[in-house]
Amino acid sequence: MIRAYLQFFQENGLETWIAHGTLLGWWWNGKQMLPWDWDLDAQVSSETLQHLGDYFNQTVYNYTSILSGQRRPRQYLLDVNPASRERERGDGQNIIDARWMDITSGIFTDITGISELNNDIEPGVLSDKNFHTYRAADIYPLRETTCEGVLAKVPFNYVDILITEYGNDSLRRTEYEK
Repeated sequence: MIRAYLQFFQENGLETWIAHGTLLGWWWNGKQMLPWDWDLDAQVSSETLQHLGDYFNQTVYNYTSILSGQRRPRQYLLDVNPASRERERGDGQNIIDARWMDITSGIFTDITGISELNNDIEPGVLSDKNFHTYRAADIYPLRETTCEGVLAKVPFNYVDILITEYGNDSLRRTEYEK
């Protein structure tokens, strides 16, 4: 799924990066999923989010993966939340701005936009609707890497971002709940 997601964004010249638990999984093993994580996470700028809503909402993307020598065609749906342009949290019911969904299995990637909400009093501070805040210098410039063997981007200061979100132990402990 992450391969198809990243390929779609690359083909369409759209900026995205892996985030949250997917970023932590990448840090540990260069892959997106941790054994206990049940979804994928990515972020986009508010400008990219608006572009997705204007030009790509409800796009079905055909992707063929090769597993054990077998071609497996898949279809993914990009669904942009109608409330994605509203950058405030509100009642908390619309904190995910978009989803990239496997049409067959229903497994999805959460896509959240980040934007400057208080430019006048907190310039350079980016936030999503779930109270994650970042300094623009911690996100940009994005670093190129690979995730699941394909080109991906991660925030510039990914270590501090992971420590802030998950604590120091998240980068040291090799076991989680046994």
